[in-house]
Amino acid sequence: MDRAIVEWVPAIALAIALAATSGLRAWLPLLLAGLLTRAGWLELGSSFAFLASNRALAILAIASALEILGDKIPAVDHTLDTLGTPLKLASGALLAAAAFGKVSDPLTATLLGLAVGAPTALVPHAAKSLVRVASTAVTGGLANPLLSFLEDLMTLAAFALAVLVPIAVAGFVLLAVALMARRSDPRPQTAGAA
Repeated sequence: MDRAIVEWVPAIALAIALAATSGLRAWLPLLLAGLLTRAGWLELGSSFAFLASNRALAILAIASALEILGDKIPAVDHTLDTLGTPLKLASGALLAAAAFGKVSDPLTATLLGLAVGAPTALVPHAAKSLVRVASTAVTGGLANPLLSFLEDLMTLAAFALAVLVPIAVAGFVLLAVALMARRSDPRPQTAGAA
């Protein structure tokens, strides 16, 4: 097996796995990445070491708290979701770029992060948005704080899994993308079609 592939697969898997967590929360995954980098449990590219700085951790902690609290308030949650879409894509791109730690050129890492991270973050964000719209239609938004709490837990769990078993998480994300693509295919599905 080509040695370059063996070296790149874990980096690509970590990039996909970390970026996916940004689809639920924009700031929390960045805060977690900074904290784990500071603790020495996560290795990010040297160009992204700023995530572990005191200033970045303080800003990310405040932003995470505001996002998490605001998401528990009906009506505010939809505004945050709409305004947060570009932030979630940017967060996913940043985390994916940081995961490409073996890339010595920061521009290459950033471009890879954009190519991998932003679309990956969009998948869980789109699924979350659909669930929230359905919840609002059925419960008038009363169930949204509970859903928000579950999303917080899912973000924490997905981030932990992304760090511990990135290839499994990346495989799950890619499977979800394939299922969503198949489901949104406008061609009629026939019983005999493969």
